[in-house]
Amino acid sequence: MSGPHHYCEGQAVVETGGGFFRPSSRPARDFGVLLARTLAVLAAEGPVRVLDGMAGCGIRALRYGLEGGATLVWANDADPDRLPLLERNLAGLPLAVERRLSAATAQRLLADCLVQGRRFELLDLDAFGCPAALFPLALEAVAFGGVLYLASTDGRSATGHDRRAAVRRFGAAARAHPASWEIALRLQLGLLARTAWAMGRGITPLLSFSEGRAFRTAVRLERHPAPGDEGQLGLLAHCHGCGDQQVQSLLRLGRWRPCDCPVAPSGEAPALAVSGPLWIGALQDPPTLTAMLQQAEGSGAHLERAGRRLLERLRNDPGATPRCWPVDVIARRLAQGPPPLAELVAALRAQGFTTGVSGVMAGQLRSEAPWPLIMATARSLVAATAAR
Repeated sequence: MSGPHHYCEGQAVVETGGGFFRPSSRPARDFGVLLARTLAVLAAEGPVRVLDGMAGCGIRALRYGLEGGATLVWANDADPDRLPLLERNLAGLPLAVERRLSAATAQRLLADCLVQGRRFELLDLDAFGCPAALFPLALEAVAFGGVLYLASTDGRSATGHDRRAAVRRFGAAARAHPASWEIALRLQLGLLARTAWAMGRGITPLLSFSEGRAFRTAVRLERHPAPGDEGQLGLLAHCHGCGDQQVQSLLRLGRWRPCDCPVAPSGEAPALAVSGPLWIGALQDPPTLTAMLQQAEGSGAHLERAGRRLLERLRNDPGATPRCWPVDVIARRLAQGPPPLAELVAALRAQGFTTGVSGVMAGQLRSEAPWPLIMATARSLVAATAAR
C-alpha cells in the first residue's frame, strides 16, 4: 500500500486525504493568509483568532498558524472521519498557537459560537454551494473590525442561469450579463450588506474575485453602517439590444432612461434585463490590498506570482461602478477589430469619466461614461489604429 499523499504550500506540508482538494485554489488561500497577517499587524499585541469553518484537510488552518500570525486556530469539518487527518496536519502548528478541532456542521458550529459569545478576528467559510443561509450566524461570529472571508460555488443562480434559485437564495433577480462573475459577487455582497444592516451592523468590502468556479468575498464587519451605505444597494440594467447599461440606487429608484435601441411600432421601448438588488459600490479596498501586498514582502507569508498579479489587478480596480463591457463585445458591435483597451481607458478618462480595466474579469472595460460615447470613442480608436 502506498503512503499518504503529501502536498506542500507556503510553509505548510499536509496530507490531502481522500476528500475534495483543489491545488489551483492556492491564490484564495494565499489571500486568506495575507488578510490574517494584515489583521495581526493592526492588532499589535491583541489576539488574532481564526475559525476555519469548513477545513477539509486543514491546509488553510495550518497556514493561518504558520504564516498568518494567528494566535488561535480552530479547524472544523462536518465530517467526523476527517478529524484524525486534521489532528495529524495541525500537529505542525507552533506551540504558541492555540489549537482547537471539531466536527460539526457549519450551522451548528456557528450557533454554538453565538450561544457561547465566541467571536473571531477572521472567519473563513470555504463553502460548497451557496452559503447565504449562514450569513446571519457568520456575522455574529466575527469580532468588530474582523473579517468574514467566504466562498460560494453556486454559479448558476448568481450568474442568471437559474433565476428562480437566485430569488430563493439572494432575494434578488439575476440576469445574464457580460460581466457575469461580477454580478455574482455583487449579489453576494448585497445580501451580506442587507443581513448586516438588519442586525444594526455594517460591512466594508475588502476583496472580491473569482476564477469562474468559486466566488470569493472578504468583508470587514463594522459596528454601525457607514453614512450613506444604503445608497450602495441598487439595480443594474443591461440592454441586450444596444449593449447599454444603467445603474440605479434603491434610494433614488425611478424610470430607466431610454437607450439607443429603435422604438417598436407599438411605441414600446425594448425590455431591459435587470439584476438586483445588489451591491453597486466598490468591490475592493485598495489600502487593504496594498497592506496585503506589503505583508507578502519578507513576512513569511507566501504569495505566488499568479496571485500577486491578481492582487495587483484588483488593487488597481476598486470596482466603484458595476458597468462593465468585454472588449470583444464592443468589437462585435462595431463590426470591426477590438479597440486597444489601454487607449480606450485613457481616452475616456481624458473626457472626464471614471474609467479603468476590470480586475475581476480579463479584457473588460469599466466606465461611467455614456454608452454612445464609449462606442464612438472605440470606433475612432479602431480607425486610428487601422490608419497607422
